[in-house]
Amino acid sequence: MTKVKVATDWLAGCAGCHMSLLDIDERIVKLSGLVEFTSSPITDLKHPPKEGVTVGILEGAICNTHNIEVAKQMRERCDILIAVGDCATFGGVPAMRNLVGTDAALKRAYLDTETVVDGLIPDSPELGKPLEMVVGVDKVVKVDLFIPGCPPRADAFFYALTELLAGRTPVVLPPELFTYD
Repeated sequence: MTKVKVATDWLAGCAGCHMSLLDIDERIVKLSGLVEFTSSPITDLKHPPKEGVTVGILEGAICNTHNIEVAKQMRERCDILIAVGDCATFGGVPAMRNLVGTDAALKRAYLDTETVVDGLIPDSPELGKPLEMVVGVDKVVKVDLFIPGCPPRADAFFYALTELLAGRTPVVLPPELFTYD
């Protein structure tokens, strides 16, 4: 039996959604016979393989040019893309900088406070260039399913994965699985 390949990746945010995925607890054992996590907090591999991924789970907001590259890569490599968490849905906490502007937020974070970078705003190409506005994942790539919440409930992850394993692509979660925070 061929296992369904599932890959996760994260953008800007707190990684709480990945912790919620791990909160599936013993049900992860039930899924383990059917699912191969190719990149996830379970495998400690951050980026998905170049091909053959059935389900991609993407957490976080689009904040910089690197996030755009990661989101596009996930979309290209995964048959189904799930955006998880309030950050991936509408920008969430990272989008708070939209209220003051990118330059003001960076100045406050790196120049007006004590930092470990000697009062310099990081500009490494590896970090990507900050975007003027933080946006949800769907503003950059096509998303097949959103799982909102901060973080989403583990039951929502389990529901989505079991539906996909049964050959059904859920369009929306049942109301009892939503988290409103």
